[in-house]
Amino acid sequence: MMMRRMKKILFVLLAVILVLPSFLVTANTNGSNSDNDKVQGEGKIASKDEVVYATLDASGKEQDIYVVNSFDITKAGTVTDYGFYSNLKNLTDLDELEQTDNAVQFTASEGKFYYQGNINEATLPWDIKITYFLDGKEFSPEELAGKDGQVQIRMETNANKQANPVFGENYLLQISLALNSDIYSNIQAEDGMIANAGKNKQVTFTVMPEEEAVLVLEADVTEFELDGINFTGIPSTMPIEAPDMDEMTGDITTLSEAIAEINDGVGELNNGVSELNSGVTELVDGSKQYQNGMVSLDQSSGELISGSKEINQALEMLNNSLNTTEEPELSGIQDLMGGLKQLSDGLGEAASGLEILKQNYEDLILQLDNAMKAIPAYDITEQDIRDLESSNADQEIIQQLLDTYEAAMTAKETYAVVGPGVKGLNEQLVLVVKSLREMAANVDLMNDELASSLEENDMEGLVALQEGIAKLAANYDAFHSGLLGYTDGVSKLSDSYQELHNGITVLSGGTSELESGVSELHDGTNELHESTSNLPEQMTEEIDGMIAEYDKSDFEVVSFVSSKNEKVNSVQFVFKTESIKYEEPEVVEEPIEEEKGFWDLFLDLFR
Repeated sequence: MMMRRMKKILFVLLAVILVLPSFLVTANTNGSNSDNDKVQGEGKIASKDEVVYATLDASGKEQDIYVVNSFDITKAGTVTDYGFYSNLKNLTDLDELEQTDNAVQFTASEGKFYYQGNINEATLPWDIKITYFLDGKEFSPEELAGKDGQVQIRMETNANKQANPVFGENYLLQISLALNSDIYSNIQAEDGMIANAGKNKQVTFTVMPEEEAVLVLEADVTEFELDGINFTGIPSTMPIEAPDMDEMTGDITTLSEAIAEINDGVGELNNGVSELNSGVTELVDGSKQYQNGMVSLDQSSGELISGSKEINQALEMLNNSLNTTEEPELSGIQDLMGGLKQLSDGLGEAASGLEILKQNYEDLILQLDNAMKAIPAYDITEQDIRDLESSNADQEIIQQLLDTYEAAMTAKETYAVVGPGVKGLNEQLVLVVKSLREMAANVDLMNDELASSLEENDMEGLVALQEGIAKLAANYDAFHSGLLGYTDGVSKLSDSYQELHNGITVLSGGTSELESGVSELHDGTNELHESTSNLPEQMTEEIDGMIAEYDKSDFEVVSFVSSKNEKVNSVQFVFKTESIKYEEPEVVEEPIEEEKGFWDLFLDLFR
């Protein structure tokens, strides 16, 4: 019973095998004839699209290239397309494609028609190079598979000079990598965008038209593997609208005006510093003259003391001679009168000389005092200095300002100490001149009285003269002591003023450097002002230029495979590198012999 049933099953299977081929042939014939009935004469197309596919090895080297051509057929019939293909494949129906040289002909119905053409020799618009590093050491893709560490993937794209430049000039290139989160962590891509895509991290880079790029991706990896890297080239035909510039240019106008104000302020500062430097230069000259005068005065103090000492001694001798003479002789009195005349003239000349010195001294003091008061007594803190040094100003000019500030403060402090002594010395000069004038007047008076007494032979007058000479000798001794104190003060002041003069000289050097630095600063701000005076217009022109550079909306698409092709609507490029896979070593297991089932036992009957 079982044998009969099995024979029946085998008979049915055999019948199906015999009938099936003829059924398939009939179906194929019927379908073909049905399509051909629709195709008559020359066909027409509304547009053509090309998608260029390329497979690259893991290092970016070209392997296989093929193009999928898509047509929008508006009239059924025979269509001719152009391209150098090594192999053709109809992706729409089973009809054969005919190729003669670079012409491809096919028949198509209305609607969409697709065919694929493989290209053995083609030049892609971009040269692509991919390099792999692990922990800083370069590895080939095969060597890197399965390794752990810090990986760096370096992708370089350059325009292929052998290709039609129209694509590199008008197409942007998008590069994307899908990284398995189970393998990759701490992903870094400075020029890329990282997004979540399921369990993967999607890293995308964009290279603008006419740009060369070096793109770097870094990550920590465990058992390195990498799915193929996708490269997509699409036309950058999006029209770029100019942004609203009113608010932006308003801010830039404010900035430009602020720069102009800064330039004006620096210009005023430059003028002020120039005037300050001129004033300090004059101050140095005046201080030098004053110092020289002080030195001369100090040096002449010895002569003054010596002359005063001689006068003092002469008065003492005259007084002694008058006191020891009962009745002075006429010739001696006449000699005395001549001596008194010379003494009066000497005292007058000394007083006149000191008055000239006093006037010059007062002028110098006034000039020096005004110059010192003109130096601002700013309280610049350490924090102010640190803030200034951390600014964007020229560090050399900042240092010049600080040095000048320190020199100015040193000069003011020194003058605060020496100044009272300087003014006190002038007051002493006034007293000395007054005393000299009074002594000269008294000597003249005594001389006149002595002459009158001689004419009248008035001995009582001579006695009074004798008393006057004694009194003058005594007073002059006190004056001589005061003169010694005055000259000692002049000597000390001359020594002290040397320090003040040195400070003024340092201040002059600082203001001179400051004038030079501020002048350079003004040149810089003036140049900045001139370059930014029309900054809003420059900015608008720059933005318009950038928009024009990347606005490819007027780009007319051309065929990648042949310049003869017309009505090309779009051309796109899709490249993909081969994946890098890690295959674990196979574990060889001993084969286990399984028990045969009923069907295997049945087939064994016919083997």
